[in-house]
Parts: sequence; structure tokens; C-alpha cells
Amino acid sequence: MLTVLANLFRRTPAPRPPATCRLVRGRFDAAQTTPENRRHWAAADGHSADAEASPEVRKALRERARYEVANNSYAKGIVLTLANDTIGTGARLQMLTDDDALNRDVEREFSAWSQAVRLPEKLRTLRMARCQDGEAFAMLVENPGIEHDIQIDLALVEADRVTSDLAVFGRSDEVDGIRLDAHGNPTSYRVLKQHPGDAQFDSGRSAIDVPAPAMIHVFRADRPELHRGIPEITPALPLFAQLRRYTLAVLAAAEAAADFAGILYTDAPANGEADAVEPMDMIQLERNTLLTMPGGWKMAQLDPKHPSTSYAEFKREILNEIARCLNLPYNIAAGNSSGYNYASGRLDHQTYYKAIRVDQASIASRVLDRILAVWLREYALAREIEVAPAHQWFWDGQEHVDPAKEANAQRQRLESNTTTLSHEYARQGLDWEAELRQRAREFALMRELGLPAGAAATVPTPTTSPSTQETEDDE
Repeated sequence: MLTVLANLFRRTPAPRPPATCRLVRGRFDAAQTTPENRRHWAAADGHSADAEASPEVRKALRERARYEVANNSYAKGIVLTLANDTIGTGARLQMLTDDDALNRDVEREFSAWSQAVRLPEKLRTLRMARCQDGEAFAMLVENPGIEHDIQIDLALVEADRVTSDLAVFGRSDEVDGIRLDAHGNPTSYRVLKQHPGDAQFDSGRSAIDVPAPAMIHVFRADRPELHRGIPEITPALPLFAQLRRYTLAVLAAAEAAADFAGILYTDAPANGEADAVEPMDMIQLERNTLLTMPGGWKMAQLDPKHPSTSYAEFKREILNEIARCLNLPYNIAAGNSSGYNYASGRLDHQTYYKAIRVDQASIASRVLDRILAVWLREYALAREIEVAPAHQWFWDGQEHVDPAKEANAQRQRLESNTTTLSHEYARQGLDWEAELRQRAREFALMRELGLPAGAAATVPTPTTSPSTQETEDDE
């Protein structure tokens, strides 16, 4: 009995203290500062996006990028190619309302207006400015000189003209000429009336405030909360300089070697049995002459050894690195596909074309849609009607290397119902409704002239099997 009571009222032993906990700290090699990497990471900082892209930094980058593009053939070609491939001959509008007659009239009038204001050309300039300046501005203004009923125009503005007054330094609601609301949305842009680099620049820096709905601002935001862009070719600027320096060094070495027709040398030791010759003396040579050398001396032609065998390889590698920050393959950047076969060329182009489609989608939503919204309002007011904004944009299609193979694949996709005529025509940058109407007119004319209309739609069947064709293409 006593044992049972003792067990009931026995004090519960205190819990054993847990073992000593060790604090585990993760380590990253890249976060360590050592004597070896101290200089490499010396320029790393924790600035905000806008502070890192300060007006002074962006000004220096713009000026250097413009200089490089203006003086470097590769840089100029890369920027031009990127603009031409992205914009092409311009975007084409297709309206998607229920009124077919209204759709065709809007498309026709917008196309005529685009040609009147040179919209494709201005879009290419905007794309080039985004690459070398980091950003592009365009104002929607009224221009009575436009030869069209709708006199809206797109006035391009260089990034240098959009800047803040010195009196607003330190304000949190303005970022270098862009005034923001409480939610971070642009409300207005301060645009100088004259470019800071003009010969008659206004020292008073008089400016106008452009409301945000009338201003189009495009740039690539590489960081959150970034309000002004930096040149897209910024990482490649030192590489462009290295490329030019290396080319000039090789040229200078080759020219220096070519300046010497030959050299005099002797196998005799110093103070040996050889006639005395003045060191570094020059002998003027004439054509078709026979010379006698001083005793103990011989003449030999200088072997320049320039350009070196690594010259072409160096240029290829540095151009490949330059083009990477712009998502360009090497053969596009260099304008040279001699080292490619069919398969590798198509594989490299897939990344490039995907980047082009991303750019086109961004331009369509940030530039073209805003232009169309203003244009449709003017169109509706002029005709006293209402127009729904349902639409889509078509861009130039990408040419296929093997048209016969692509046509055969296109036919198979249509027969298996895995695609549509709208999609297939859109891949070529064409409006399927307009193309089918044109095709119907062609068939009607063929029947009128007694021509076999069915022959025009026949697609030749390839004579080689797909596996054989792929092997031939890869060679």
C-alpha cells in the first residue's frame, strides 16, 4: 500500500535540458571578400535602381554608346539590324469588330495615315534609340502639315531633353523630368524646348510639361522601380573599345613590318671579322638593282607574322560576347554565316526570333495601342460613329531557309487541323481575310480567262524522304 502511494505522489523528474544547439550559417563563395577578389568587386554597390542610373551616369553612357555606334562598323550594323528585324516595314492593323465594312475602312485609313506620318520609320528610330540611348520618347501632337484627315503626329524626343530642373533636386515625386503620383504612375514629363547640345541652347533651360497621356516612353526596365533606361549595349561598350584597339594594334604592327624591305645581319660575333656598319642606318633601294653587302653582312627579308593566326578567332569570340547582351547570334552580329550549317543556323536563330517577338509585343502594347486609341477617337469624331477597339497587329514574317519544306509542313498542319489560316498567314505577317479576298479575285479572273485555277494551288511533293532531306541540309 505504501509503495502504491509512493508511486502516485512521486515527483516527476525534470526534463533533461536539450543538447546545446549549434547555429548553422550558410556560406557563399561569391559573398566572401578576399585579397584576390577585392579589386574585382570594388565597384559593387547597394544603390537603388534610380540612384544607380543617375542622370550623370546615363549621360556618360549615352554619349559613349552614341560615339561607338557612330564610329564602329560592327556596332552600327548591330543596331541597324536589330531595328530592321524588329520593326521591319511596320506593323499592320487588323480590326476585329463585327462590321466587316467598317473594319476594312479603318484598316485602309490607318495604313494611309501611317504612311503620311512615316510611322514605320519613326518606330525604327525609337528602337535604335532604345538600344544606344537606353530609352526613347515620343509625343502625340497635332500637325496641320500631315496630308490626311486625321492630323495626329508622333514627334520623337531625345532622352537628353527630358530632365528635371535643378530646383527639384532631392524630391521623391520626380525622377529626372518624370513627375510621379502617390502610386508611382507618371503624371507629366518635363521636356526642354531646346536640346542641351544645341549651339543656341537656352541657358534658362525653359521647358514644357507634357501630360502623361500625350507622352510615350519606352525603355527596358532591368530592375524593379527603375524609371529611366540605360543603353542596352552598355555591357558591350568596353568590348567594342577592345575590338577597335586590337584591330588598330594588328594594323600598326603589319604596317611597321611592311615599312622594311629587308634587314642586314651578320653571323660574326661582336668585334669579329665584319666590316663596320652604322647601326640603324637606312639604305634607299631602287627597283631592278643588284646590291653588294659589306663584308661579313647578309640581307634578308623581314617576316612580319601579322595578322597572327589568333586575329580572326579573337574577333569572332569578342563579337559573340558583344552580341550576347542583345540576344543576337554571332552570324547576325558579324553578318557572316560561313561557319554555320543549316541546323546550327536555325538553332541559333530560335533565341533571336523569340527576343524579336517579345520586343514586338512590347512595342504593340506600349506604343501602337496608345497611338491607335488616340487615332480611333479622332476617326470616330470625324465620322460621328463609335468604333470598338478590338484589333490585332501583324508584323513582317520570318523567311524560311527551305520554302518547299515549310510549305509541305504548312499543308500537313492545315490538313490535320492543328493550325488555322489566320495563324499561318500571321506567321508571314499577312492578314488572312485580305489574302483570301485577293485569292478569290485571282480565281475569278482565272475562270474568266479560261485558265486552270486548280493548278495554281498545287503544292509539289518532295522527292526525298524527310530523313534524307535533313541529312542533306545539315551537311
